[in-house]
Amino acid sequence: MMKEQVREQLIHLAEPDYKAFNEKLLPGVTNILGVRLPKLREIAKRIAKNDAQSYLCQMRETDWRADGSYEEKMIYGLVIGYARMSHDEYKEQLDAFVPLIDSWGVCDSCCNTYKWMKEQPDVWWEYLNSWTATDTEYGIRFGLVSMLSHFVDEAHIHEIFKVCSQIHNDGYYAKMAAAWLVSVCFAGFPEETYAFLQDNQMDDFTHNKSIQKTCESYRVSKEHKALIRKLRRS
Repeated sequence: MMKEQVREQLIHLAEPDYKAFNEKLLPGVTNILGVRLPKLREIAKRIAKNDAQSYLCQMRETDWRADGSYEEKMIYGLVIGYARMSHDEYKEQLDAFVPLIDSWGVCDSCCNTYKWMKEQPDVWWEYLNSWTATDTEYGIRFGLVSMLSHFVDEAHIHEIFKVCSQIHNDGYYAKMAAAWLVSVCFAGFPEETYAFLQDNQMDDFTHNKSIQKTCESYRVSKEHKALIRKLRRS
């Protein structure tokens, strides 16, 4: 059975030191084996090439509260990204997978892999918007991180600002995703994002974190950083 084979591979590849390192990065996340992301991507690509549907079916039948590691959940999300499916099949798989996300690690690595979203931007923009409108911390983060991975462009920049202004979730990882998204927007569209930071409806924490993340970016000039620091809220 493929699920057991994958688990055996992961146990073999696990590194105790990396497990301890990841546990510090992912507070509250349990059952971390300690397998590095490049290895997880290699496994996911092989599954996607050989028998994605069977594997995804097994993953959807998993009781994640009682069974399954952090790495297995990561591979689950990555296989969705690497497999070739129809729009409806991708949507069906994401509808099942996104509610399982319980860490920024799984969320961000998997979102970055969904490059096929660019092939049907209107369809997927609407889908991501539906997640940012939920009240779930990681559902919102999924939508926002997917936007920053695939939709920071001229066609969507002002729509992104609307989305960020409408996020009213107390979850730390939702707020930080919005701040990260704004910082990526600033790197690509500094004038538009500066205007947004001058007048927006984001809460003070997210607004100030957006400025902090932008100032940490190597893609933003010193002059721009000096300007936006003046926009911090007390």
